Amino acid sequence: MSVFSFIRYGIRLVFSGFLFVSLGMGAQALELASHKDRMFAYPAVLSSSDDGAHRVVDYREMRDINGRDAVPERRVNGRYVSTGVRRAQKDLALETKIGTVRHFAVGKTEGARAIVLYLHGQGGNRRQGVDDFTFGGNFNRIKNLMVKSGGLYLSPDFSDFDARGTQEMAALIAHYAKRSPGARVFVACGSMGGALCWRLAQDEAIIHRLGGLLLLGSMWHDAFLQSPAFAARVPVFFGHGSEDRVFPVERQEGFFRKILSSAKGYPARFVRFESGTHGTPIRMADWRETLNWMLAQP
Repeated sequence: MSVFSFIRYGIRLVFSGFLFVSLGMGAQALELASHKDRMFAYPAVLSSSDDGAHRVVDYREMRDINGRDAVPERRVNGRYVSTGVRRAQKDLALETKIGTVRHFAVGKTEGARAIVLYLHGQGGNRRQGVDDFTFGGNFNRIKNLMVKSGGLYLSPDFSDFDARGTQEMAALIAHYAKRSPGARVFVACGSMGGALCWRLAQDEAIIHRLGGLLLLGSMWHDAFLQSPAFAARVPVFFGHGSEDRVFPVERQEGFFRKILSSAKGYPARFVRFESGTHGTPIRMADWRETLNWMLAQP
């Protein structure tokens, strides 16, 4: 081989290596596929603060419940749902060291590009998170978003909102994370389910896989500021109704701003649904906007 041929060969190797690395990096950057985005987009933004991290969104019961549901709070109008996604849904039981964890899995149980886990509140169960017609069809939307994007959505049962429930959810996350080694895990917690979100934030074993926490009409937890998740700058989203009588919005907003003041540029967002009540964020949170923001974080 001549000197010039050797140089050309070397250049080709370098270029090929650069192309491979570039494609590899691109493969890691996931953006969730679109699904009924206009129908689930936030209504008008009434105000914005904290450099856009805090937004107040217009919410009206007559429009966002009565005008959206065929039977208010029980069955959404059919145009908001795509029920074909049920073909990708399974009711499963995972055997763990601490017992059986019943859960619904929607999408790819192996090789998923992202994993979203929904944890219900007091009085709920695994069926809440896969109900296509309640909460304005928003659970149907996250199911479709994950299936379209090559991801996995999980809605489990758990024993309690304390140590045992946390262990069960950690085991569930570990099981599916092992099957999808390239996937980040996003945990969404409704109402009292937030106790598990904050407990999981203390689990060093899963922090390297944790892509974000979503608190939907849920609680604050000052100990998060000393957690491994906070140290790792795991993104946090808060959705809250201004008329929430269970967890007052002012307390949650205060905690959100405490996060921002404790770490400059911390990836946290807050959407306040003006006149919304306790369950409003589960109905109104824009899954795609929030998860794509979290996926874009380093």
